[in-house]
Amino acid sequence: MRLWVCIALLSIVLCASADRPAVVQAMVRAGHFVRDAVGGAGDMFRAYRDMREANYKGADKYFHARGNYDAARRGPGGAWAAKVIRWPFLLPHSDARENWQSSVSGRGAEDTRADQEANAWGRGGGDPNRYRPAGLPRKY
Repeated sequence: MRLWVCIALLSIVLCASADRPAVVQAMVRAGHFVRDAVGGAGDMFRAYRDMREANYKGADKYFHARGNYDAARRGPGGAWAAKVIRWPFLLPHSDARENWQSSVSGRGAEDTRADQEANAWGRGGGDPNRYRPAGLPRKY
């Protein structure tokens, strides 16, 4: 009986320490990528929600940088999500959005360029506080 227990334990140890097949490793990496991407999208949404809640003039660049920074820190999937997801509606960037900003919102292409700069700063690991306006509540 003890011999069989020893054999079973040895088998478990050997199986646990054996290398996984390449297919399984690829599936695990894909799962991590998807997990990071979903988490990164959540980080971007949280920053967008906080921006809307704060409603603080001049703070949008900070929230752009913060959302991208948090997402990119999650790993390759989060960095991918930060690159793909754009503001203000969390939709892909397009000429239609730029036209909307310049004609309807009155913010124009210069504001769009500054937003994209803040996005790139955050994605690159830069400190989002570079864009933090004075007086923004510490909650954010």
